[in-house]
Amino acid sequence: MPSSRPAFHPPWRDRQGRFSPLKLAVLLACCLPALMLAWRAAQGELGGRPVMEAIHATGLWAIRILLLSLLVTPLRQMLRWPRAMLVRRMLGLAALFYALAHLLLFMVDLKWDLMRVASEIVLRVYLAIGFTALLGLVVLGITSTDGWVRRLGGRRWQALHRAAYGIAVLGLVHFTLQTKLDVTEAMLTAGLFLWLMGYRLLAPKGGAPAPRRLLALAPLAALGTALLEAGWYGLATGVPFWPVLMANLDIAFGFRPALWVGLAGLGMAMLGLAGRWRGAAAPVLRRQPG
Repeated sequence: MPSSRPAFHPPWRDRQGRFSPLKLAVLLACCLPALMLAWRAAQGELGGRPVMEAIHATGLWAIRILLLSLLVTPLRQMLRWPRAMLVRRMLGLAALFYALAHLLLFMVDLKWDLMRVASEIVLRVYLAIGFTALLGLVVLGITSTDGWVRRLGGRRWQALHRAAYGIAVLGLVHFTLQTKLDVTEAMLTAGLFLWLMGYRLLAPKGGAPAPRRLLALAPLAALGTALLEAGWYGLATGVPFWPVLMANLDIAFGFRPALWVGLAGLGMAMLGLAGRWRGAAAPVLRRQPG
């Protein structure tokens, strides 16, 4: 009697078992940070506290890749590129891999003293927040298979996996709290997340927002990033709110996170315009005689 279980396909193949250059490229890209980190460790380039450096690096890549997984839907909609969805699960699992490596290295740093690991997580707020985010990623990773989609049903599965937004918020809070003083990269990452959430608020069901909305989203996400950074410094260090806010919006102080987020938002708006032009041009090209 033939088995009803789906055939296993290597991660560089699609659901039909065909080789996918896109999946292979994303798989290699996801492995690259780990390989680079291992190479730096082997060369003794991780500084005086190599394990701590590796802890920070794996945590940073976990949140970066999680945000990339949230970027898949906007890319699919703006570029009218359904095949982008082939790599969303892979990116989510890669984020889980780096988050688990982050925890494992933390345990290594504490010399595998599990009682101390548990007490640190319970007593330190930023560690408790990060651990909660990791547990959420584990749940999403376990339920990411087609079998779980069938068990839960499409609607319930989608509702469960919307928890990725909350997990990203927890990860960003953990990142910011453990960074302490220089939160430049944490604020940049938070600003990009603001853009991703703004996109979802503006997008009609199943489609991309209109170009004018994407253009408006760029400065709004930049302003939101500036407000976040100014608010953080005001609450955490007592630095006055307004000078930090003005510094974020003034290029004379260099490119602060808000400006980078604004530029990224404008770039995505241009991408959306290109995708709309491509979609409008495709029927005309198909109608032209051979």
